[in-house]
Formats: sequence, structure tokens, C-alpha cells
Amino acid sequence: MNTSAKSVWFDDNSMWIELADGRTLGVPLAWFPRLLHATPEQRQNCELSINGIHWDDLDEDISVAGLLAGRGDSTSTTKIAA
Repeated sequence: MNTSAKSVWFDDNSMWIELADGRTLGVPLAWFPRLLHATPEQRQNCELSINGIHWDDLDEDISVAGLLAGRGDSTSTTKIAA
């Protein structure tokens, strides 16, 4: 099953990821402080790869596997309820 990101978009509170297998994931921006505090232009300036999403300007990398497992920013001190 191909779980790579096909497209990414944002609303005021969430990041939405369309996967190549047809699923769409929505995750809170609060899980990723760099994205939460970024401008809309910075958020959209990303690169998709087979493994995830990369924002060069923000020094942010998010794996699709991590999103599917419910993991947010591992460098954040905020705990995410499972």
C-alpha cells in the first residue's frame, strides 16, 4: 500500500494531507509549533517525498508514518494525548 503524501493544504487550525492510497489525514497545527507559527506562504512552500513532507525554510520534516501513528513534533515539550 502506498502511503506517500500526494498533496498538503492548511486551514486555520489543521494541516490536511491527501495520501496516494486515497485517504485524507487532518492533524492539528498545534502538534507542529513551527508550522503553527509560520506564515501561510511558508507552510505552502514544502516538498513531498515518498516518506513525508519537508519545509526547508522552517527546518521541519514530517513523516507520513509518524502522522499515521499519531505522533506530533517530538521536539515539543507539549504532551499529546494518545
